[in-house]
Amino acid sequence: MVYQAVQKQYSAGEAVGILLLDALLPLPPGDVANATTYPFPVRYQVVKAASIDRLIYQRDPELLQPFIDGAWELVHAGVKAITSDCGFMALFQERMADEIPVPVFLSSLLQVPFIHRTLRKGEKVGIIAADSRQLTERHLRAVGVTEDMPVKIVGMNEKEGFSSAILEEKGSLDFEKVEAEVVEQALKLTENDGKVKSILLECSNLPQYAAAVQKAVNLPVYDFNTMIGHVYSALVRKPYQGFV
Repeated sequence: MVYQAVQKQYSAGEAVGILLLDALLPLPPGDVANATTYPFPVRYQVVKAASIDRLIYQRDPELLQPFIDGAWELVHAGVKAITSDCGFMALFQERMADEIPVPVFLSSLLQVPFIHRTLRKGEKVGIIAADSRQLTERHLRAVGVTEDMPVKIVGMNEKEGFSSAILEEKGSLDFEKVEAEVVEQALKLTENDGKVKSILLECSNLPQYAAAVQKAVNLPVYDFNTMIGHVYSALVRKPYQGFV
């Protein structure tokens, strides 16, 4: 076998590239920004000055170019696809996918149309967002969620432990406290609404609580990591081993 060098590529073997916000966040295993979350190598690229405030609260269109630049850095490093660490990156999905020559899947919300098609007519996808006040119809439409795909949204902005650690970037996270808060929000989605049949965790800081959520509500639970794992499985196919 002959291997060919590629200009500007100085390492190899990382199929998934992940754009990171410039934020001060605790990163326990399960978090998108913790590399031990994955059973395969990933590559990170911090987008300087891309803050939580600019992306989620200001919805600053000037972030597009820094995100594009960061994505190109990952492409030059040899990644085969690019994601991010914030579901609110949905606003840039179409423009980024048009610009970058590898698959781009920036937001966990891209899974909503798929999940919806697995449900009966009238059933809902329950979404737990970092801040439900900021998750708009514009975000949903940007990832292909149409009016005939019912969703129900709650936010972690209502919870002190999560808000302090993530939205306010206080620097410390009480795992058990936040886990209880996420479960409480999942129960809020489901206990009085029998139409909610699947849960999506929008925020990249929530997958570490997915098992606890599933134990509490006994429903399929999707998040950034289910999406990343799905895409990776298409990027890196391996021959089957077995016998007949």
